[in-house]
Amino acid sequence: MSADITLPAGAPEEVVTNALVRDIDLAAFGGKGSMALITLDNGHDHNRPNTFGPQSVKALDAAITDAIARKPAAIAITGKPFIFAAGADLSALSFLSERSQSLAIGKLGHDVFRRLGESSIPTFAFINGLALGGGLEVGLHCHYRTVASTAFTALPEVFLGLVPGWGGATILPKLIGPERAVQVIILNALNNNTMMKAKDALKLGVVDAMFEPADFLERSIGFAVNVLNGTNKIERADYSNDPAWESALATGKAAALKKYGGAQIAAPTKALELIAAARTNTLGEGFDAEDQVLADLTMSDPLRASLYAFNLIQKKRKKVEGAPKPALARKVTKVGVVGAGLMASQLALLMVRNLKCPVVMTDIDQARADKGVAWVHNELAKLVEKKKMSPESAGRLSLLVSGSADQSVFAGCDFVIEAIFEELSLKQELFKKLETIISPECVLATNTSSLSVERMTEGLKNPERVIGFHFFNPVAVMPLLEVARTSTTDDATTATAIAVGKELKKTMIICKDAPGFVVNRLLTRFMGEVTDAVDEGTSPAIADAAMMEIGFPMSPFQLLDLVGPGVALHVSETLHKNLGARYRISPTMQRMVKEGVRNFYIKGEDGSVGANPAALALIEKGSTPSTAEQVRARALKALAEEARMMLDEGVVTTAAEIDLCMLMGAGWPMHLGGILPYLDREGISQSVTGKRFHEKGVASLPA
Repeated sequence: MSADITLPAGAPEEVVTNALVRDIDLAAFGGKGSMALITLDNGHDHNRPNTFGPQSVKALDAAITDAIARKPAAIAITGKPFIFAAGADLSALSFLSERSQSLAIGKLGHDVFRRLGESSIPTFAFINGLALGGGLEVGLHCHYRTVASTAFTALPEVFLGLVPGWGGATILPKLIGPERAVQVIILNALNNNTMMKAKDALKLGVVDAMFEPADFLERSIGFAVNVLNGTNKIERADYSNDPAWESALATGKAAALKKYGGAQIAAPTKALELIAAARTNTLGEGFDAEDQVLADLTMSDPLRASLYAFNLIQKKRKKVEGAPKPALARKVTKVGVVGAGLMASQLALLMVRNLKCPVVMTDIDQARADKGVAWVHNELAKLVEKKKMSPESAGRLSLLVSGSADQSVFAGCDFVIEAIFEELSLKQELFKKLETIISPECVLATNTSSLSVERMTEGLKNPERVIGFHFFNPVAVMPLLEVARTSTTDDATTATAIAVGKELKKTMIICKDAPGFVVNRLLTRFMGEVTDAVDEGTSPAIADAAMMEIGFPMSPFQLLDLVGPGVALHVSETLHKNLGARYRISPTMQRMVKEGVRNFYIKGEDGSVGANPAALALIEKGSTPSTAEQVRARALKALAEEARMMLDEGVVTTAAEIDLCMLMGAGWPMHLGGILPYLDREGISQSVTGKRFHEKGVASLPA
């Protein structure tokens, strides 16, 4: 056993997961003797999953000792209702200041978990619910595993900047082979932390049997009895000579490079090294290697950054900074969507799927309204085809969506959102007309990306019920929602908007009604520096790749292609008008819009992607080119300058909210943490603004 481990100073107190042992008489299941069943339970409801901190691991160690002393025919481990275990308690990691502390925690987990694998008594994991990271690794150490059909499992460590360091990186390749191990450890983790459904875990060989939750424990004990009496023989393959090792590792490496824009990031690189070593390493050698890698990663800034970002996202999903009391929110039983184009149709689909109330769409004629409704119906049908929705549910939701050319259908709505053309006068005119139709309590929301919400309220009788409700495209995928209050927006309107946003499962920030809100203001400033560099004579290839080495998944011009030059130009013109000359209008962008060139990159006949000759022909021919380093430096300095202005202006109240917006709305890389801690670590904050955005130790090693 490892030496005693105490939490570092300042770390939150561990919520201990107890390990309770009871005897199960196997005679009732047709077996002989007894089973010592260990149940993991932290004493909280399922909203607080079981986790493993040092004391929890020691509690499991004591339970294993107790179980062995009972001389059972088998030992099994399961979890409290709905939860097996959600992995290591990561809350203390950012407080570690010595590598030896990290090494001790890794060794403690291995020393205890491996007792299950090295036991002469057969061991079983009955995975009755969520099993992530160290939770799944406990199960992997056992000789056999069952899973409830409703359970989800995953090894998400690489997503967080870690590796599966309590046995997963060594055991899994030996258990299911290199290709499937790379799928679980690398590909799933990098694909926004995709979890395995129970049937997927069974198909991959991660578990040996799957049972329905109603009688899961009884069926699992029956499975164990059949293994013990030889009725059920579980065969294990030897993958050491599998010819797929090299190709599997190459697939994992390619996926990591693509995810991080060609940058070589430590976590996936080290995980792949551990997977490769598992081919020839003994379990003990593999566990020792995991300890060393885990200790190195834990004492690195990228992990601190990832944990900061992860914890920030988790916290802000639950609580919106500055939100009024939820009790002030009005009930929303009918929603109106003004517009039936693609954005409006996406909003209608999101609303009907989550609010499950009538949604009415309007456009300038019935044909366009019908087209929007048809799009929603078609998307619901696709969900049925993909088995993500039952035909009955899709049918019910389809009946709730209707379209009209007559805006009087908004009478009776509690919440109306507009997604019409980005022209202030049109939106002002619209809101004045809607006021004659809807009740004074109905919320009027705008999905504008850059226009003044306050100016939309001019001349209204009830300006207090107008609010910015800015989604990001694609609506169903992008998690961020910017809620913009004007100087007159009241608490009831804001509370209602926040309640709707929560129903839509969005992560929200409340911001001041300021040009571009948060994400578009920062992104446009950042993009402007890159396009300026190109206009000045920098090679587009050099300028576009300038940020890739730090791990951006998408280059500036790829992002431009995603939002479209027309939208990008409109936003930059709006910000130029409202915020001044630092938001310059790119002549290249103007030409692209004028000539109808919509993409900087195009796909060739052979499938390869390259610069669009039509776009290249429109680039301003400057004579003062920059290097990639110069482009990157000016872009990052601009971000620091703009972020400081936004905080000084009160666009948001905290630096963490800017970090959240860039993580959730702009794809700022998780391994860099928030944008502002990154600028702090690189010394850019201080050089540009004279001070840091965060205290020392935020998203980096303690000072």
